[in-house]
This record gives sequence, C-alpha cells and structure tokens, in this order.
Amino acid sequence: MVRYRRNRIAGATYFFTVTLRDRRSDLLVREIEALRQAWRAAAVRVPHTVIAAVVLPDHLHAVIRMEDETANYPRLWQDIKKGFTRRTATPGSTSAWQSRYWERTVRDEKELRRHVDYVHINPLKHGLVEVLKDWPHSTSHRHVERGWLPPDWAASGGVTGEYGER
Repeated sequence: MVRYRRNRIAGATYFFTVTLRDRRSDLLVREIEALRQAWRAAAVRVPHTVIAAVVLPDHLHAVIRMEDETANYPRLWQDIKKGFTRRTATPGSTSAWQSRYWERTVRDEKELRRHVDYVHINPLKHGLVEVLKDWPHSTSHRHVERGWLPPDWAASGGVTGEYGER
C-alpha cells in the first residue's frame, strides 16, 4: 500500500477537499445534521478552528487551522468520516466516503484568501444557486455577518477571480 506523506505542522492552516464515493449523491446536504454532529464530536478530540467551509451534495471544502501540537488532521477527518458513517449508514453498508482526501498547507495570507474565496464561491461554481446567500451550508454567511465579506460578494458577473491554487 502506498504511504502518503502529509505535511503536519502545529498551528498551520490547511485547505481540504473531502469527497463521497458516489459523486452523484446528495448525502452530505440531505444528512447535514449528522455531518454537523460528527464534526462537533471530532472537534472535542482534535482541536481546530474552521476558517471557512462549504458542504456541497457530494463533497466538502474546508480551510482549517490546527490547534493541537501534532496537527493531527488525519485523525480529525477519520473521526468526522466515521462519525458521519455511524449516523447515516444502514447495517451492512460500506462508508460513503472516498478513502482519501486532498489537503494543502496554506503558506501565506494571499494563499489563505484565495482558498477561503474558493470555498465560498463553490456553490455558485457548481450551479447550485444563483446567489451565494441562498446556499445554507457555508461559512460565507458568518463572514458576511462579521463584515469580512460584503453581502453581495460574487453576486454580479458570475465566477471570476483568483481562487484556490495557482
């Protein structure tokens, strides 16, 4: 089996993409409360701060700052996936998740901003809504409430700009 080397730095910030096996599924939004419960339970064991997150029907993106000394995000995602699976799976079924996830260490403020914007623009990018404020499963609402994003952010002109990786 291939052994993946993950960049684990205490206090670092990471961008993640975590995906269901069935890319046509809507399980994550259909069972959003189970995902929230699993994430809250995992947060007790693996301290972290969610900077930005969006849950789409078949995958999610998150920008997270690890608060523990070991930057144990593999444990965080394992706990979230297992907790969600326990809450949603029928007896005898397998996990709905892809076995791996994609992660990237955020290196500077400019990259952080790009990843946060990418997270927030995703429902629009995937055609799930025409106006971002209509997508309920995003931290963009919190960012607007705190004045970090204008209420009409990305509302005019569609999806353009520098998002995600360069």
